[in-house]
Amino acid sequence: MNKIAMISGVSAGIGLATARLFTENNITVVGMGTRESPDNLPDKNFIYVRGNVSDKNDRENFTSTTINTFGRIDILVNVAGVAPLQRSDLLDMTEDSFDRVMDINTKGMLFLTQAVAKEMIKNEEDNKGAIVNISSISAYTSSVSRGEYCISKAGVSMITKLFADRLSEYNIPVNEIRPGIIATNMTSKVKEKYDTLIENGLLPIKRWGTPEDVAKAVYALVNGSLPYVTGQSLDVDGGFHIRRL
Repeated sequence: MNKIAMISGVSAGIGLATARLFTENNITVVGMGTRESPDNLPDKNFIYVRGNVSDKNDRENFTSTTINTFGRIDILVNVAGVAPLQRSDLLDMTEDSFDRVMDINTKGMLFLTQAVAKEMIKNEEDNKGAIVNISSISAYTSSVSRGEYCISKAGVSMITKLFADRLSEYNIPVNEIRPGIIATNMTSKVKEKYDTLIENGLLPIKRWGTPEDVAKAVYALVNGSLPYVTGQSLDVDGGFHIRRL
């Protein structure tokens, strides 16, 4: 029987690349995104649910659609995330911007994971499921022009540790991936900035990352290859995290 995966933020970028890789490997995906009719979604083993992870009713619909259709959830990949609508100095950051970013990137992820974890615990197998949270190098890297984003991703790191600890008795690994500079819609507005930084040696691997780079790491964490790993943060960042002299 195919494993059943839920992926938030599936409309584009990392979420879409992960959904494609999963379905190519016979994992059935229920994906949620905010777009009405996204392009290039997988044409087999895939169901699309429109919704916003920050909305309680949308999260409940996402989970219940999966359970009502397939009777189980084996994998959760929390991808949905946003940057601030406008980059502002930390001293000028607004509460509205903070609330929007935190509601989607942190609060929404937390409570979707809570709901799905309760369903995974019901699975009869010894290996009841696996959860992967997509964070960012911003979880530990200061960007004072988008402080709310950094704070939200630091929160994801703690969400990962908490659920890894709580769900360990059920043999449900929970891990985090910290993507670096990935070519997505979110980074397209600052492409020239990062092109220059990469060319000048910011990254040991001197290229942009791709959504597919991240998707492959997600797949490795959920396909049974790493059964003794939980609460781990995996940097998919071209070596950005290496401190160099």
